[in-house]
Amino acid sequence: MLRVEALDVFHGDAQALDGVTLEVGEGDIVAIVGANGAGKTSLIRTIAGMHTPARGRILFRDTNIAGWPSHRVCDLGIGQVAEGRQVFPTLSVAENLAMGAMLPRGRAGRARNLERVYALFPILAERARQAAGTLSGGEQQMLAIGRCLMGAPELVMFDEPSLGLAPAVVQALLRTIRDLNREGLTCVLVEQNVAVSLRLASRAYVLENGRVTLSGEGEALLADDRVRQAYLGL
Repeated sequence: MLRVEALDVFHGDAQALDGVTLEVGEGDIVAIVGANGAGKTSLIRTIAGMHTPARGRILFRDTNIAGWPSHRVCDLGIGQVAEGRQVFPTLSVAENLAMGAMLPRGRAGRARNLERVYALFPILAERARQAAGTLSGGEQQMLAIGRCLMGAPELVMFDEPSLGLAPAVVQALLRTIRDLNREGLTCVLVEQNVAVSLRLASRAYVLENGRVTLSGEGEALLADDRVRQAYLGL
């Protein structure tokens, strides 16, 4: 579904991504792991159209979308749940969800998608009129995921969904991602909890200093001594 080929990205004079190549198969969960500053968020934002690569291709269903503006990338079917949730704090829950449905591809199924989001996260239905900024961190993450789903994406990139959340909330959110994947949603998961993300992923890539240094099945990487020493402290 998605193929990144020899991607180079710079922020000023600093190179954030160096020849990154990876693939995401339809229906997969693909994990991107690495230390802070490894280039994970730069990769997500470049795919999403927020950064323009210096070199390389980003192929979504064989269409090269490298350098496309983010609204075109979204309307093609690539959604993003950004790091830090990024909800509109002064808008209500319902208004935040309505923002997600403004994409042309999301308009026709707006009522059906809203019903789906409220079924996934009943607390959002209960708090539909409440300002998003007054929700807990976990509820805001649910809202960020729900808003993304309102745009009817085929692939969703989750950037650090567990950041700053209580362990029980994290487990619930990761179960939701797994359930969405079982329903057919393709997922790219950037997650600080390396062990959990590798268990969840069908395939994973390790980024170090902007380069892919390891790749393979999630469970296989979980058993790799290099991964265990670098990220699991084992």
